Order: sequence, then C-alpha cells, then structure tokens
Amino acid sequence: MTGRGVLRLGVLALLWGSGFLWIKLALTGLSPVQITVIRCALGAAVLVVMARVGRQKLPAGLWVHLVIAALFCNALPFLLFAIGEQTVDSGVAGVLNATTPLFSLLIGLAIGTDRGLTPVRVTGLVVGFAGILLIFAPWQRHGLLSAGALALLGAAASYAVAFAYMGRKLAGKGGPIAVSAAQLAAATGLGALMLPFDHTPATPNATAIVAVVVLGVFGTGITFVLNYRIIEDEGPTSAATVGYLLPVVSVALGALVLDEPLTARIVTGMAVVLAGVALTRLVPGKRPAERTDRYHLSVMSTEREGSGGRSADHR
Repeated sequence: MTGRGVLRLGVLALLWGSGFLWIKLALTGLSPVQITVIRCALGAAVLVVMARVGRQKLPAGLWVHLVIAALFCNALPFLLFAIGEQTVDSGVAGVLNATTPLFSLLIGLAIGTDRGLTPVRVTGLVVGFAGILLIFAPWQRHGLLSAGALALLGAAASYAVAFAYMGRKLAGKGGPIAVSAAQLAAATGLGALMLPFDHTPATPNATAIVAVVVLGVFGTGITFVLNYRIIEDEGPTSAATVGYLLPVVSVALGALVLDEPLTARIVTGMAVVLAGVALTRLVPGKRPAERTDRYHLSVMSTEREGSGGRSADHR
C-alpha cells in the first residue's frame, strides 16, 4: 500500500472500530431505536451530499432490493448492536462483529454460492466459534450466552445475509455512493416505523447527542467514502485488512475510555476469533483477503481489472 493508503486504512479502522464506543455512549441518553434512526439519517445525509458532488445517480427499479438490503445491512444490525451493548461491553461487541465472515461462509454453503469448502475452512469455522465461547466462558455462569450477546451475534449474521443478497441483486448497479445513500435513506424509514412502538424513555444529554452525531456522520457516512477510496486506489485485498483491525480498536478504546475489563481470556478469545476468520477466507486459488466482506460498500463497489474493465467480486 502507498503511504496515503496506509493512513486512510488507519483512519478507517479508527472510525469504524470506535463505532462500538459511540454506541455505548449514545445509550446513556437515547434508546436503541432512536440511535438507529439518527445514525441512518445522518449517514444518508452525508452520502447524498457526496453522491451529488460525484454526480452519481441511482438507477431506477432498485427500491425493492434496496429496502431488503437496508433491513439486513443497516436497520436490523444497527438496532441489534445497540440492544446488545446495553449489557455487553463495547470491546466485546467489536469482536463479535468480526464473526460476520463465519456466518457468510455458513450461508454461502447453505445456498450453494460457496463451494470452496476445505478442511482448513471447516477448521476456521470451529476455531472462530470456539473463540466466541472462550470470550463469554458460558461454563462460568448459568445458561449459555446472554441475550445481549445473542443480539450481537444476530447483528453479525444479519450482515452476512445482507452481503449474500446484495452480491446478487445490487452489486455493480449504479454509483456505489448513490446506491448506499438510498439504502441508508430506506433504513431510516424502516427505523422510523419502529419509533411509535419504542416506549423507552429518552433522556438526551450532551454525551449521547455528540456520540450519535459522530456515529452517524463519521462512523456511517464518512467511513463509506474512505473505504471506497481505499478499494479504488489500493484494491479490495488491502481494504479487507481493516476487518482484522476493528476488534483491536474496539477492545482498546473500551478499556481506555470506558474502563472495560481487558482480561487475558478476552484478548485470547479475540485472537482465536480472528484466526478462525482468517482460516475461513483461505479459498483455493484466491488470496486470503481477496473477498471484502465489510459493510455494504464492499459489496457494491467495483474495481477495474486491467483494460478489460471487468468487475471484481467484493462480496
């Protein structure tokens, strides 16, 4: 990577990895539903402006697909992350977010889109989910995983469903920034439908307001543009590297800012999860990080390969 690419990658990892910290802080005065709606609305506003600057237009006939993508890639996982972080540390939330490739592999095998099952990738699945168990150590408490932990895993699985759907229905259709702006606008509408049923009393404070604004503008909007530029300039393999940095950033910020416990078990569990994810990405004939599976940009962006102009698969 170029020096500028490394800088962008570092900034992207910081912004995305800090998202779990901002969610935790926003929960001090806002409900999960409110955080979801505000986050999507601000992210959409940023991308609408960027789309207009880039003169990108949304092609007609995509709204049904966009609504479905908005549900599984934005509204539902954003809500589940906020719900989960009510009882789970932000650092752990960042680690569980990194399990999305594990669910992507399971879904790909189930629907027949991923036929590259090897003993190494099976080992990766086992190792990855073993890391989750190590983090939560269910043998030390009653029951298996808490409701908050299950919500976070549900968010990671929702991303995987979104990637599989978007790879088939939205990849390469229209300008990626314009499509994502429309998708976040649809997610805002879906979140707004939940507001009448949200009876959680809101007590907005300065910390919560600043946190949700940063989360929406930078953690949801600006990060898309940064990742887009990295894929354009450095390629999807370099962009995929950020997925391994996010848990490190979230765990470090949780410990430094929120004084969350940083035990040897959690650190070891994080390392085991990332090792499992790395193993599942070893596909015969492809480099480990050739598939980018972080957020909707990775699905809808296209990279030009040589003079032929073929679109690369960023699922």
